[in-house]
Amino acid sequence: MDNLGVVFLSEVVGTAILVLLGCGVVANVALAKNKGFGGGFLMVTIGWGLAVYCGVIAAYNSGAHLNPAVTLGLVASGATEFGSGVPVNIISILTYIGGEMLGAVIGAVIVWLAYKQHFDQEPDPANKLGVFSTGPAIRSYGWNLVTEFIGTFVLVFIVIGFGRQGETAGLAALGALPVALLVIVIGTSLGGPTGYAINPARDLGPRIAHFFLPIKGKGSSDWSYSWVPVLGPIAGGVAAGWASTWLLPILM
Repeated sequence: MDNLGVVFLSEVVGTAILVLLGCGVVANVALAKNKGFGGGFLMVTIGWGLAVYCGVIAAYNSGAHLNPAVTLGLVASGATEFGSGVPVNIISILTYIGGEMLGAVIGAVIVWLAYKQHFDQEPDPANKLGVFSTGPAIRSYGWNLVTEFIGTFVLVFIVIGFGRQGETAGLAALGALPVALLVIVIGTSLGGPTGYAINPARDLGPRIAHFFLPIKGKGSSDWSYSWVPVLGPIAGGVAAGWASTWLLPILM
């Protein structure tokens, strides 16, 4: 398999694992009759952090972006190579993002299979959608966008900063554990207003799965909000990449 084939497969598998475990912990907390029902937001943030840890391990060969905001942030930072020596160009960018999106859909479908009976018995459509995608605590599109921008800026700026100290551009350069801790602290500090997507694939892929899966009594997929956890993270990631070109040389 050529380099782009390895990249695509790695990003599919890594993002699928990330979404399976991340959305899985939300299902455990949110859906009735689960062992973890009512576990709270801290359980969710820790679960998402460890989900990223596992996804990074699985996708090490591609640099483990697992997130279009990271991919585009690296482009904005002036990176000339992704992952294991893959040159930055339109084909490689689309390969990364395509793998991330497909993996996110696959991971969400597997979550539904794992929790099928609990989805069937959950009476609240909002709880079902909340397993798949994020939603704001207070719906204010402009401010929700700001929150997602800030959270993703922090994620990508720190990822690039640590990546500059390693040999590989991407999350895998940090090692999996620091990335997991970064995601946990973003969730515990900045995740309250929006549920912190900080990843367009993580939100849009599962939302698409929610739309087409035959989930009993699922209700709306809330497409009116769906652009916020896509545009906010992309803008935040690109801004972080740009900022890293002039700020990181001063700091490091």
